[in-house]
Amino acid sequence: MDGKDFSTEMAKLFGTDGIRGRANEYPVNARIAELLGRAVMKVFGSKTGARVLIGRDTRESGGMLEQGLVAGLLDAGAQVIRLGVVPTPAVALLVQEMAAVAGVMLTASHNPYTDNGMKVFGAGGFKLSEAMEAEIEALLLSEEWISESSAKGSDENFPQGLRQYADRAKASIGGMDLSGLKIVVDAGNGSGFEIAPQIFRELGAEVIVMAVTPDGRNINESCGALYAAKAGELVKQSGADFGISLDGDADRVIFTDASGNVLSGDRVMAMCAISLKRSGKLQGDAMVATVMSNLGMDEALRREGISVFRAGVGDRMVLELMREKEIVFGGENSGHLIFADHATTGDGIVSALQVCRMMKSTGQTLAELAAVMTEYPSTLLNLPVREKTPISALPKLTALISAAKNAFGKNGRQLVRYSGTENKIRILVEHRDADTVDHWIDQFRNTITEEIG
Repeated sequence: MDGKDFSTEMAKLFGTDGIRGRANEYPVNARIAELLGRAVMKVFGSKTGARVLIGRDTRESGGMLEQGLVAGLLDAGAQVIRLGVVPTPAVALLVQEMAAVAGVMLTASHNPYTDNGMKVFGAGGFKLSEAMEAEIEALLLSEEWISESSAKGSDENFPQGLRQYADRAKASIGGMDLSGLKIVVDAGNGSGFEIAPQIFRELGAEVIVMAVTPDGRNINESCGALYAAKAGELVKQSGADFGISLDGDADRVIFTDASGNVLSGDRVMAMCAISLKRSGKLQGDAMVATVMSNLGMDEALRREGISVFRAGVGDRMVLELMREKEIVFGGENSGHLIFADHATTGDGIVSALQVCRMMKSTGQTLAELAAVMTEYPSTLLNLPVREKTPISALPKLTALISAAKNAFGKNGRQLVRYSGTENKIRILVEHRDADTVDHWIDQFRNTITEEIG
């Protein structure tokens, strides 16, 4: 297997959102994709002919991974359905609607084209639990379980899946007429490049597009969710009502208002939760956010009688807590929004449609809707690290964390964690006072650079 010793090289394959890394390098290469196909069938394919769906984004490496994945699935006897270039939530939806045992999305989300990855969905269109990931990961660590099979699978293309997803997305707002809305759609040269503008146009909106000409290498390149200000500039120039910026696999979205201002995901979550409650659709008067969300959101929702439950980072963690608490709405500040009545994962297009519904129903602008909360000053710092030493084993950092907690009291907070997909450490400092935020960010930067930078 590329001459690598898996037992020493691979401590953990799955990060916060599937397997991800530099394309065509271990572990994101054709051989691992082939093994993943076999492993998926061993874990989920109870019989020959079990259906497994494959979708991908627009990266040039997607074809390489798909070939490897298909080879493994076919050798294990799967009925492989290739969806082509589709949003991640389309794979999740179609796994459910086509009664597939699993689905795999080939994407590295917001990462540059040089990266790629593999997200796995189980039956029902839900991302795998940590236990399921661990089971698959254990198989990928060894080839001893692989045996030759005379039962070969089948392979077919299903381009109609994209249309099926579009129809379900439109149905999430009851096919509401969006005429009168002028929207900038930045598809990030990703998997929503074709279907996102089409959906909004079919519902009557006037659509101005940007970053809808993928060439395999320009995905997320100065466009999309990480560069939402670009869409904001076009919103101002064109006189549009608002802009939406999708990430590479269209499972998250960042909004810009008519003045070109980029709205935080927390503001959007707050306004969505309030809108759902006022329309009687917020079950339990509660929502789920992650530990990264701003304390100002909690304050705003508390005034509306809405409780906020906090999950770990990642839309999978959000959804798991939503299912546990029987909550219908949740999300992340990064732009993942989950409307459980309409999707089993984050869906940037469905989320944007829900915001359109709110604007049309209330007659309010996006800026007016989003003015429901006041954010605490905060800074999120991402620093590269040589290795991910357990934080508890770093005495200087743990002492600083304790000091910050004591200093903040109820007026702020800090959060230190490693990235699940990169060799980086993330530091969030949030406080009512901006100068206090700056002071502690400097303290954390200096300490981390000295101890593990």
